[in-house]
Amino acid sequence: MLIGVPRESAAGETRVAVTPETAKKFKAAGHTVRVERGAGLAAACTDAAYEAAGAELTDAAGALGAELVLKVQRPSAAELAQMKPGSVLVGMLNPFDAEGLQAMAQAGLTAFALEAAPRTTRAQSLDVLSSQANIAGYKAVLLAAHHYPKLFPMLMTAAGTIKAARVVVLGVGVAGLQAIATAKRLGAVIEASDVRPSVKEQVESLGAKFIDVPYETAEEKEAAEGVGGYARPMPPSWLARQAAEVAKRVAQADIVISTALIPGRPAPTLVSEEMVKSMKAGSVIVDIAAGRGPGGVGGNCPLTVANQTVQVHGVTIVGETNLPATVPADSSALYARNVLDFLKLIVDKDAKLSLPTDDDIVTACLMAQGGEVKRK
Repeated sequence: MLIGVPRESAAGETRVAVTPETAKKFKAAGHTVRVERGAGLAAACTDAAYEAAGAELTDAAGALGAELVLKVQRPSAAELAQMKPGSVLVGMLNPFDAEGLQAMAQAGLTAFALEAAPRTTRAQSLDVLSSQANIAGYKAVLLAAHHYPKLFPMLMTAAGTIKAARVVVLGVGVAGLQAIATAKRLGAVIEASDVRPSVKEQVESLGAKFIDVPYETAEEKEAAEGVGGYARPMPPSWLARQAAEVAKRVAQADIVISTALIPGRPAPTLVSEEMVKSMKAGSVIVDIAAGRGPGGVGGNCPLTVANQTVQVHGVTIVGETNLPATVPADSSALYARNVLDFLKLIVDKDAKLSLPTDDDIVTACLMAQGGEVKRK
């Protein structure tokens, strides 16, 4: 197949969908790979490296006009206009964006959104949410350390002892667990909260303390188990008790890393303005859910401003919306491998497109085909 790799056009997007490493593998499998000039420069992937891997350099039209187009983010209207009806698009296309999916269907594309892959063992190698969340959790802690006016570890010096930073991690998915591990390596004292009781053991295995909120009803416990690795909205009774318990810990914290997201829904509010007011001067909140709060405003904290770092009530709130793009080389390397593993499911040994209708991963990721939106 002819594979096109355009340069990402979204503001601030530095990642690329194919690296020289995966381009070489596509070439070995019999594909022709055309990469837009400069597509990988921000991710430390030079044009010369792509050529050495057997890829051809082209312009945007050449990449977008391929049979199979590989992207990081969904195409813009201008990019869609350059894509051929009947071509295949693979990327992080936002399966909850009905308008965007309709535009891809109207363009005649067969579109696959990798974020929609089921969270199963078989799909782990192509799980883009996990690969990118891992990096987001790591970078969130580094940003917190950058903005925090003190040191993370406890230090005993001739001039006195410096206390270790107290970190609270809210939401213990992939990003949260990586945040715990990174903060631990930097010497912080860490507590973590999540609605799912199953993560308590993971939290403690990384050296953090789990903020336990008991369940009082069967409804609360059932909701806490989540679905497909994601949390579900919890009953108001449990949320009120959790908020009270978390508020106590946040007031004592130096750093808060919030990571809680529910697919297809606004990010839950975990750090209220009153909680921010209770924090010590110089404290830092890194809100990984920035820009995804109710109405697309805020995040896990309503005071978060998307793509800005602000100071409110003496607290620094970091609202970076695309943390993986701040570590573009490794983010691209992991994402490109995810893409490669997904394509093994839809391309046969003769390097031709073959869509298995009985594959749960393929059917879950299929968003548009034959002019229709296929999102279930």
